Amino acid sequence: MTDPVAPQAATNTLPPPSVNGSAPSPQPDRAAPRRRRMSTRISGVRITLIAGIAVLIVVLIFIIQNSHSVSITFFSVHLHLSLAVALLLAAIAGALVMAAAGTARITELRHIMRRDRRKSTTR
Repeated sequence: MTDPVAPQAATNTLPPPSVNGSAPSPQPDRAAPRRRRMSTRISGVRITLIAGIAVLIVVLIFIIQNSHSVSITFFSVHLHLSLAVALLLAAIAGALVMAAAGTARITELRHIMRRDRRKSTTR
């Protein structure tokens, strides 16, 4: 498949002559670089707080809409909780298990790095 736009041959790179006889205005070769907005710790905290408030609003709506009670049995312990609270507790328990596994892996990697660093300095 061919490209409908044919490549243009190289032409004179000088600016076109002015119509009224004055010198042509210089044109920049490249577009001016865009200034990047600096992020600070405070702006990061602000964005995190806004996201946290949004999540809390969603959780509040979830709890209000799922307020009917359910019976839960866990290791012969019987509880009557709202469905939303039971689901939130399950999600929190899952997050804690995941955090514990991640912490164990990070600790293992740090131990391996220290061991490798000691081996390389003793040689």
